[in-house]
Amino acid sequence: MKILFWGTPDYAVPTLEALIESGHTIVGVVTQPDRRRGRGKQLIPSPVKARALDLGCPVFTPERIRKDIEVQQTLKQLNADVSVVVAFGQILPKSVLQQPPLGCWNGHGSLLPRWRGAGPIQWSLLEGDSKTGVGIMAMEEGLDTGPVLIEQPLAIGLSDNAEQLSQKLSQLTGELMVKAMGRIAAVGPGPESDRLSRLGVTKQDEKSGTASYARMLKKEDFLVDWRRSALDLHRQVMALYPNTYTHWQGKRLKLRNTEPLIHRLRDQLSTEAQALIGRWPTAGHPAGTVLSCEQNIGLVVSTTGCPLLIRSAQLEGKGTSEGSTMLQQLQASDGMTLG
Repeated sequence: MKILFWGTPDYAVPTLEALIESGHTIVGVVTQPDRRRGRGKQLIPSPVKARALDLGCPVFTPERIRKDIEVQQTLKQLNADVSVVVAFGQILPKSVLQQPPLGCWNGHGSLLPRWRGAGPIQWSLLEGDSKTGVGIMAMEEGLDTGPVLIEQPLAIGLSDNAEQLSQKLSQLTGELMVKAMGRIAAVGPGPESDRLSRLGVTKQDEKSGTASYARMLKKEDFLVDWRRSALDLHRQVMALYPNTYTHWQGKRLKLRNTEPLIHRLRDQLSTEAQALIGRWPTAGHPAGTVLSCEQNIGLVVSTTGCPLLIRSAQLEGKGTSEGSTMLQQLQASDGMTLG
């Protein structure tokens, strides 16, 4: 099939590659414009644009596709059979959704209607979901509200961070999108309602109470509040990896790897963390107090309940360190405080 691909971040690249490897023709790639990034504020192309150029695909970078009528007309003239959208970053207008005869299909990193919106991976981790997954859905004007063609769950482990989970889900998105294209091609064109009926799509369950919106993250979401529970703090570190931070001796300290020292989670913890469970009372220390500097392991810090073990971190102006190296770099000792 002739496919018009829409995507921007690293997450979308495996799907672009999978579609090409499965024999489809990419007639164009639409992605966000180059943005200024880094200390030098140089214009940097999106990961999808960079990969698309490597693959020899035509690239389009509208600032706002909803208002760019000229680009809309150019894309229409590509005569794509179908549009595939994976984390593009803009809402497509009805005029664009109606262009391809086989429809527009979105690969979304959650089990819809759970976590619609731009940050489903982060919010599934922040809220402690036991599973997530990928849904391939028919696009409509609402935000991630279309009927689902294919869906596959994926378990979330206690030690999974956003980067690791994103890699798993991005690969799964590519696999499922290739399967979806086969079904969509087999059904062929026709009135939308008829096509979707023959495909056997499933409407999202709006009455189940699981529908939720993954709001945009704010600066304050990344700052640790030691008055929260160890499990909540661990989820924050994993969800916002690698940028959750606290303060240490007046400098910013990014937390990279943690473990909540909670007995009921014992089987999901490392051997080193298991040996530390129950060594400190759950009360009697101000939140954020260093309870112990465990050589070759990390820093044990008090919270509102069970302690949190910091396995690795990055002190402002330094590289990421762990275990004894981290303790030496921080010059930490029992009784010192974070935050």
